[in-house]
Amino acid sequence: MKHALRYPLGMEAKVKWEKGMRFVGAGPSGHTVAMDAGQEVGGANSAPRPTELLLCALGGCTGMDIVSILEKMRTPARSLEIVISAERAPEHPKAFRTAKLLFQAEGVPEENLRKAAQLSHERYCSVGSSLSTEITIEVEARP
Repeated sequence: MKHALRYPLGMEAKVKWEKGMRFVGAGPSGHTVAMDAGQEVGGANSAPRPTELLLCALGGCTGMDIVSILEKMRTPARSLEIVISAERAPEHPKAFRTAKLLFQAEGVPEENLRKAAQLSHERYCSVGSSLSTEITIEVEARP
């Protein structure tokens, strides 16, 4: 799904409709991601919803930051899992009003995990900074 940059704002993605409510998107890396809706709204439930991908993008962005920061602190995690829960507005466009990220890591001092999570949230995570959503963070570190 290669495409030429038409609107040079710095980054561009392309989303193509396949059928029903199924779309496939691709960004500059060339990797594709499918999206679909549930059967109750005309989809085939064949792929994640765009809103699910947004939450996954938030977790992935901040997770990458945390892995990098912990490595620089010389306290790399043995494992890291991010649980993202969010509340949406009841009316359209049903935007996310709040989100909570719970960072669960093994092999990291809790204070390092907390500092890495705060740095990601306050300074580095472009996905989180792009959302007009109140985001809170919690950490759980296990030896």
